[in-house]
Amino acid sequence: MPKPRGRHPHLRLNVTQVRALTKPGLHADGNGLYLAIGPTGTKKWVLRAVVNGKRRDFGLGSVRLVTLARAREEATRLRAIARQGGDPAAQRRAERRAAMTFEEAARQVHAEREKGFRNPKHRRDWIASLEADAFPVFGTVSVGAIGTSDVLRALTPIWQAKPETARRVRQRIKTVLDWARAHGHRSGDNPAGDAITEVLPRQRTTVVHHSSLPYDAVPTFVQALKDANAGESVRLACEWLILTASRTNEVVGACWSEIDRDSKTWTVPATRIKAGREHKVPLSPRCSELLDAAKKLTHGKPDELLFPGRTAQVPLSNMAMLMLLRRMKRPGITIHGFRATFRTWCAEKTNVPRQVAEAALAHVIENKVEAAYQRSDLFERRRRLMNSWAQFCTTTPASVSVIG
Repeated sequence: MPKPRGRHPHLRLNVTQVRALTKPGLHADGNGLYLAIGPTGTKKWVLRAVVNGKRRDFGLGSVRLVTLARAREEATRLRAIARQGGDPAAQRRAERRAAMTFEEAARQVHAEREKGFRNPKHRRDWIASLEADAFPVFGTVSVGAIGTSDVLRALTPIWQAKPETARRVRQRIKTVLDWARAHGHRSGDNPAGDAITEVLPRQRTTVVHHSSLPYDAVPTFVQALKDANAGESVRLACEWLILTASRTNEVVGACWSEIDRDSKTWTVPATRIKAGREHKVPLSPRCSELLDAAKKLTHGKPDELLFPGRTAQVPLSNMAMLMLLRRMKRPGITIHGFRATFRTWCAEKTNVPRQVAEAALAHVIENKVEAAYQRSDLFERRRRLMNSWAQFCTTTPASVSVIG
């Protein structure tokens, strides 16, 4: 730190001087408080005090945020701590930890986890669920003071009414409180963990499956899709989704760099796969035709989307294909339901092993023993399966498809 410049410490600064001074360096206010002006003109308050026999500097904040009067008050308080043998820096850290609210902690966790979210929707939903159900109850409470009763008050109104949402909110509260403990902002057990399990009632859960089209109606649907009242990009994306048995997020984010025309493979990165691992999709001859049609919509550059929205770099909305179904007067089915259609077709019209069908859907094997032995992605068997599925979807289906 450069040698202090300006008035003798007993000649204190005033508000006008603080505003007018521009010369870089330290300008004394007295009693160890200085106005520090950087080379670029930034202004901040600095306290110089002796702590345990050593001179130390403490930043008190920017002049834009801390007034002269407030800087003097804080300087006086910190000097008193130093004179009593304490450490002003340690005291301030402890105060900041105690002052951090649950909302502040949650937003910090959200910011740190931002790159790990699979897509923008998950990123928005993570913090939005806490904004809706946790912040109104204890968002302003110190993160170190939150107990089981606080978490219970947040979860009780939604525990039975919105069971899936409630479970996610609970998990996110637990994540925030775990983070707070790891960073020294709280101690003790996590009130959103095991401590609350015995208090919350058993949820009345009802499994709701996505409505799906019967597989024998798919060829007719795919044929009608070609003349549907929608943009070419949406129609192509919808057929691609059906033929590859993929999820909406995987399809709308697909770009040309993921396509290998030579090996007829689409490699979906782990960031767009629910299981969090890269997934290679074998492409049928019909998918190659869809790629030829899609290439007319863009220049086919690596960073361009296969099925663009308004521009080659802007993806289709997640709702685009659902709106297509509504225009086709198919309100009883969902886009995600085509994966169930494919899975049912595999079970009833083919003789492929279950593992092959599950691998085609990029499902994780839940049985840990089975997963340990299943090291292959069964790619070539999946290629034969997806070729048969595409042929079934685009022609009149035979009564049975025998696939090994």
